[in-house]
Amino acid sequence: MSDLPQSELDQLANNIKNWGKELGFQQVGISDINLEQHKEALSHWLEKGYHGEMQFMGAHGEKRYKPDQLVPGTLRIISVRMDYLPPDAKFAKSLRKTNSAYISRYAHGRDYHKLMRNRLKKLGEKIQAYFSNTQFRPFVDSAPVLEHAIAEKAGIGWTGKHTLTLNQEAGSWFFLGELFINLPLPTDTPVEEKCGSCVACLKICPTQAIVAPYTVDARRCISYLTIENSGSIPVEFRRAMGNRIYGCDDCQLICPWNRFGQITQEPDFHTRESLQSPSLLTLFNWTETQFLKYTEGSAIRRIGYERWQRNIAIALGNADFDNAILDALEVKRVNSSELVAEHILWAISEQKRKQNDQRIPIQQERQILRLVRSVEKGLPRDA
Repeated sequence: MSDLPQSELDQLANNIKNWGKELGFQQVGISDINLEQHKEALSHWLEKGYHGEMQFMGAHGEKRYKPDQLVPGTLRIISVRMDYLPPDAKFAKSLRKTNSAYISRYAHGRDYHKLMRNRLKKLGEKIQAYFSNTQFRPFVDSAPVLEHAIAEKAGIGWTGKHTLTLNQEAGSWFFLGELFINLPLPTDTPVEEKCGSCVACLKICPTQAIVAPYTVDARRCISYLTIENSGSIPVEFRRAMGNRIYGCDDCQLICPWNRFGQITQEPDFHTRESLQSPSLLTLFNWTETQFLKYTEGSAIRRIGYERWQRNIAIALGNADFDNAILDALEVKRVNSSELVAEHILWAISEQKRKQNDQRIPIQQERQILRLVRSVEKGLPRDA
C-alpha cells in the first residue's frame, strides 16, 4: 500500500496517461482488480470445450479473475491500447483475389508482444522513478489475464458481440496490454456498450464460430484453426476458410464501428514487403529457410513452417482452378509431412473438381461481396 496522499495519486494517474501516450499508446485507462463477475461465464465457456486445444485457458484456476493471486500486492491494472491498422491495408483486393493470401492485418508487421511489453516496462519504470516503492509487472497477451474484461473496466471500450474490445473512436483495430501495479490509483469509468441490436459479426462469420452474442467457439474460428490448432483442420471448415491463411478479420471488417478505425502511428506495424499482396503460390513455394527469413520478428513465425504449408494448401484448394496450382501441389506432396500431405490431397481434389465448374459457390460469393462493400465504404481513407 502506498503512503501517497490522494491528491498525489490523482496527479500520478494523469502523469501515467501522458507518459503512456508519449510511449506510443493511443489510450491508457486504470481498472480495479475485481473481475469476479466473469467467473461464471469463463467456467461455462470452458465446460463447453470452446477453448479447443488452448489448455492454458483452463489453467491457473482463480488467477484469471483474481489478479492479486497472479501478482501478489496488485491493487490496480493499467490497461493500454495501441492501434495496429496498417496504411494501405488492401482488404478488398485481398478478399476478391482467390489466388492471393489473406493474412490478418495485426500480423503484417512486427510481432507486437515484445514491442508493447518493452513500452509497458518503460512506463512502469517512469512510475517507479516518481514513487520508489512502486512494484509492477507488464503483460501482453500472456499469462492468465482477462485483457478484454480489464480494458472494459478501465474505460478503453466495451466488449463487442464478437468478444473483441470496441472503441467508438478506434473500432477494434488495436492491441491491448496491461501493467499490474501496487498503487491504489483512481480508476476510470467503464463506457456504455454501443452494439445495440446489431448482429453483423455473428452473421458474417464464415464458419459460424460466434455461436451466441459474446460467445465464440474457438474450435470453429478461422483464427484458431490457422494459428492455435496444431493438427488437421476439420474438412467441414476448409472451404469456408477461403484464402485466409493466418487469422481472419471478417467480424471486424463488417463491424460498423470500424469505420472509425485509426491508422497506426507505429511504423513497425506497417506491412512488410514480403507480405504485400502475396500470391498463394509464392508463399507455398517458400522453403523453410525462406519462411524463417521472411517472418523473422513476425507473429506468423510462431505457427511454424508445417502449419504455414497446411494453411496455404487449403487456400490453394479454394482458389480458382489453375494448372500451375495443381503442379505445385503435386510437387510439394512428395516430400511433405503427413499432416501437410493430407491437406494437399484435399486441395488437389478440390482443384480437379473445379476443372469443369470454376464458379464460386453463390453463398460464399455473396458473403465476400458483402465484406468488400463494407470495407470499401467504412475504412479510413488510407487503409
